[in-house]
Amino acid sequence: MKLTETEISGVYLVEPEFIEDERGHFTRSFCETEFNDAGIGFLPVQCNVSYNKTAYTLRGMHFHAAPYEETKLVRCSAGKIFDVAVDIRPSSPTFSKWVGFELSRENGRALFIPAGCAHGFLTLENDCDVFYQMSPAYTSGHDRGFRWDDPAIGINWPGEPRILSERDANLLTLDEAIR
Repeated sequence: MKLTETEISGVYLVEPEFIEDERGHFTRSFCETEFNDAGIGFLPVQCNVSYNKTAYTLRGMHFHAAPYEETKLVRCSAGKIFDVAVDIRPSSPTFSKWVGFELSRENGRALFIPAGCAHGFLTLENDCDVFYQMSPAYTSGHDRGFRWDDPAIGINWPGEPRILSERDANLLTLDEAIR
């Protein structure tokens, strides 16, 4: 696999190296040694799947409050999504900057999102499965989030959300969320 750090420190695009033959292909999706060699200490302790029935469903922007910040390795195992990470570390030189990538079953990409970054995605097709490997395990009561359309962040989503939870629709701006 190829690990490429993005313009946000600690956020990596993970691209597969497919081994193909007449049966299809094989690729490694996670290797602790390869992550450690890239300077990424990550050992997932929990895996989750988010199924999304309809194209242009938006989930985000989510994070966990200290000291329960989550680190995630996110991939789309069915369908196609636009996956976004936002740096919410106030002392970071890239505070409030975002990166976004198309993840799909076909391209096999994943996005590694470290603690201190928020996460969200927009489905681009019907019937999307989003698979998360996480550390630490989810801790109830520490969920936080901010508006997907916060003008101070300016995420350039590839389409307008059609489905959004009531919770996500009523989130505050990032500035208000981290005060």
